[in-house]
Amino acid sequence: MIDSRPSWEEYFMSIAQLVAKRSTCLRRQVGAVIVKNNNILATGYNGTPSGISHCADVGCLRDQLKIPSGERHELCRGLHAEQNVIIQAAKHGVNIDGAVLYCTNSPCIICSKMIINAGIREIVYLDGYPDILAKDILAESGIDFRVYAGKSLSAVAGDNE
Repeated sequence: MIDSRPSWEEYFMSIAQLVAKRSTCLRRQVGAVIVKNNNILATGYNGTPSGISHCADVGCLRDQLKIPSGERHELCRGLHAEQNVIIQAAKHGVNIDGAVLYCTNSPCIICSKMIINAGIREIVYLDGYPDILAKDILAESGIDFRVYAGKSLSAVAGDNE
């Protein structure tokens, strides 16, 4: 057996990190992957809706309004990665009930409510996010919500930095 072969969790989180690189957000690049039975069902990253100017072209509304991270989520041109991954699954008729969400950041309250109603059973994330209500509602929902404890994308890829 090859020792350098990533575990399933390392594999899916590495893909979430790669998906984040497609983000058009000026503040934070986030990637999300929905998986069921070790099969990738959908991916999503944060950015503006299809056909809408990217923040890189028109500027960040949140920066212009001096809105701190974790507050006033509705004042943004973009969608979160978690929203986009759920939308992509719905757009293509993919059932995500009982799936696992791998995400580079923990979800905000808006995304958490969508995740709960979409039937996702587990969330694995890399970095925290300043949204206590999201953590509270996820805990109450019974969704397994935990920090990823594996290797980062660079460690899996073999980077020696």
